[in-house]
Amino acid sequence: MIRRLQIKLIAAAMLSLALVLAVIFGIVALRSFRAVASNADEILDILAENGGQFPDTGIAAYMDSGASWSFNNYNYEEIPYESRYFTVVLTGDGIVLSADLGQIAAVDETAAVDCAYTVLDVGRERGFIEGYRYIIQSLDGGGMRIIFLDCSRLLSTYRLGLFTTVVVAVTGLAAVLVVMMLLSKRIIRPIVESYEKQHRFITDAGHEIKTPLTIIDADAEVLAMELGEDNEWLLDIQTQTQRLTELTKSLIFLSRMQEDGGQNQLIDFPVSDVVSEAAQSFQSLAKTQDKVLMCQVQPMLTLRGDEKGVRQLVSILLDNALKYSTQGGVILLTLGKAGKSNLQLSVENPAPTLTKKDMEHMCDRFYRGDESHTSQTGGYGIGLSIAKAIVSGQRGRISAASRENGNLVITITLPGFVTESPQKG
Repeated sequence: MIRRLQIKLIAAAMLSLALVLAVIFGIVALRSFRAVASNADEILDILAENGGQFPDTGIAAYMDSGASWSFNNYNYEEIPYESRYFTVVLTGDGIVLSADLGQIAAVDETAAVDCAYTVLDVGRERGFIEGYRYIIQSLDGGGMRIIFLDCSRLLSTYRLGLFTTVVVAVTGLAAVLVVMMLLSKRIIRPIVESYEKQHRFITDAGHEIKTPLTIIDADAEVLAMELGEDNEWLLDIQTQTQRLTELTKSLIFLSRMQEDGGQNQLIDFPVSDVVSEAAQSFQSLAKTQDKVLMCQVQPMLTLRGDEKGVRQLVSILLDNALKYSTQGGVILLTLGKAGKSNLQLSVENPAPTLTKKDMEHMCDRFYRGDESHTSQTGGYGIGLSIAKAIVSGQRGRISAASRENGNLVITITLPGFVTESPQKG
């Protein structure tokens, strides 16, 4: 449990940091890309207003004349010398009339025409294509001029910046992961100490309680021999002493299970036979309570796990189902394969009074659905906690759900399915 807590702490910290970095990275990347596109569009707009050329008066004079652009460039006059662009003029039917390649050397006429047709297929007025930012300008007479501005250097710088940011972010995450792994034990140390003290208290107190309970039970038996076994007060003392003894044993067992992680020696055993045998012992009890216990166990299944733990699981689930199901109800136990390497054990019983809160806290220690903690059913509210500990010890999963008909279904998935033995002829 402590190991899982440490892993969850590290995972939560790393996930939070990764989300923050992803948001920052996304904002920076988006703003950088928009800056590249915005600067390119301002240049393209100037070219479009001047017939695909820069104005002869110069960019500065052109902007001083009343242009509305807000260039972020450091020197307007250098723009015509730094910009590489070409234009393609087409008719409204898409026939190429001319291609101006005087301001670029890396593109020939065929490539320019191909770019123009690709832009027409895209159908957008502005955009990027193969490292070029383009704009489609409508001409008088139904024709169009497509202006392409070479942005490959800006885009290359942009991509390099993104790559550098990603590398720095990943390196930072790795460094934080190392730091968290080194500090996580110290962070959770108070929790570990409190957890260990709690379990030691339960174990020590359980052993201390067992002695006086044994003495009380022995004294009650001596009094029963003198006063008679049908004495009402002695019977009550013996009953409650037995209840306390069983509760103490259960608490000690659960504490030890959680201390050592519930790890037991795993062996291959016929799980179908074990489940059937464990369920058979509850048939007579079900009949005396006017209830029906049905078993649907897939035969000849073998599991690598804790045989004693599986027997105890079946006993806990069926005992819980019999205690809290309605009179005349049908209890269904099923066992079968779940995928290639798992087995699924489930118990379903009528429980119309269960609420959503009961589903969430069903495996909590001492929790009872009626919230009164009375002992009318003879239970302690600890059985499903023990079942959860056993399942966790076998790396399985346990869950509770309520069906539309009001039935409660407790499902256990256990890994370690070995094989399905062939039927003997």
